[in-house]
Amino acid sequence: MVSLCRKRTVISGGISLVLVCAWGIGSVLGTEAPMVVVKSTIDEVIRLVTDEQLKSPEQLSHRRQLLEEAIGKHFDFEEMAKRSLAAHWKGRKRADHEEFVNLFQSLLSKTYAGKIENYSGETVNYLKERLKDGYAEVQTTIVSPKTEITLDYRLLVKDDNWQVYDVVVDGVSLVKNYRVQFDRIIRDSSYEELVKTLREKSEEITAP
Repeated sequence: MVSLCRKRTVISGGISLVLVCAWGIGSVLGTEAPMVVVKSTIDEVIRLVTDEQLKSPEQLSHRRQLLEEAIGKHFDFEEMAKRSLAAHWKGRKRADHEEFVNLFQSLLSKTYAGKIENYSGETVNYLKERLKDGYAEVQTTIVSPKTEITLDYRLLVKDDNWQVYDVVVDGVSLVKNYRVQFDRIIRDSSYEELVKTLREKSEEITAP
C-alpha cells in the first residue's frame, strides 16, 4: 500500500465539483500512481475554470464543452452505468447498453460541469492511496470554512489505465445511490421510463 499526503488550495464555489470531477487516469505500468493521477486531473479542471480567456460570455459554451470532455475522459461511464443498473443490465441488448451509457454520461457530465463553474475556494487534502488486485482507492477530504467532506475515489484497471468507477462521499457510494434510484423507477414503472427520465433530465441541463 502506498501512502501519500498533500494539500492544494483550489478555486471552488461548491463542494459538488470535486465530488465527481476529480477523475483520475494513468498508466498502470507507468510511473503515475492513482493518487498522482487524481491530483493531475483536478489541476486540469481548475485550469479550465480559472482561465481568464474562457470566462468571457462568448466563451462560456466552449468552456462548458471543455469541462465535459475533461470529466468524460477520465471516467469509466460504462462501468458505472453497469454497476448502477446491476441486475437490470443483464439480458438487455447491446444497443440498450450503448444508449443507457450515453444518456448516463451526458447527464453526469452536464450536471457536474455546471457545478464546477460556480467554484470559489476550498482545500483538497490528498490523504492515502490503496492498491490491490487491479483496483485502487484514493482517499481525500474537501475542506471549506463551514464544512469538511470525505471523498474516496475508486479506480480500476481498464486497457492498462486507471479509471474511476465510483466516488464515495462521506461513506455514501455514488454508484449505490444511483442503483437504488434506478431500481425504484424500473420496479415502479419500467426500464423504458428510466431511459425517458434520463433523457429528459439531460435535455433540461443546458450550457450557460
